[in-house]
Amino acid sequence: MIPIADENKRGFIPFINYLLLFANMAIYFVVQPAGEAQAVAFYNRFGLIPRQLLLNPLELQGYASLFTSMFLHGSLLHLLGNMLYLWIFGDNIEHTLGHIRYLFFYLTVGIGAAVGQIIIDPYSEIPMIGASGAISGILGAYLLKYPMNRVSILFFFFFIIRVIRVPAIIVLSMWFLFQVYNGYFHLNTGLTGGVAWFAHIGGFISGFVLIKFFETRRKKRNYF
Repeated sequence: MIPIADENKRGFIPFINYLLLFANMAIYFVVQPAGEAQAVAFYNRFGLIPRQLLLNPLELQGYASLFTSMFLHGSLLHLLGNMLYLWIFGDNIEHTLGHIRYLFFYLTVGIGAAVGQIIIDPYSEIPMIGASGAISGILGAYLLKYPMNRVSILFFFFFIIRVIRVPAIIVLSMWFLFQVYNGYFHLNTGLTGGVAWFAHIGGFISGFVLIKFFETRRKKRNYF
């Protein structure tokens, strides 16, 4: 199942979501080096390496990588997959929180995602990169705030392809269970590298929990 659209608020322009989309794509196409050796060095510098962060807690570079790693991607497919989910689900959360709070929410759940992976694999020397942790937080928030929104998905069954509309609670619950299953499998088999499943889980839980705190503060002060 591949989500392709959802129900959106009319008349609202999610310009922070557009900015995040642009930033991720611009960094991939303009800033990230193309050569393999240069790319590895780039990821080692700006990606989040749990072992370095834990063993060198006074170095600012480690903490800066909590943020820089959210805007790096390892391949075009990695980038496009993340941007698709950000495009579909981010705008409604921005509408819920307001523009500025949405930006801080995005960065906060991105850190929550990183913490989730660090707890599971604290001495990993593999750079963590990608926006998927922060986007997982958006999905968690979306599940809480818009569980009955209809999401259009591409459904594949052998050679049959259909676009169907199902409630977000089904799509996002299945997505989360898939992350939990894969995280559990990799944890029990001792496999490392590849997808940071527990970053997805940590981000999702962070978004599900924190959305109410960000939203409540906005309502009390009546500004974004």
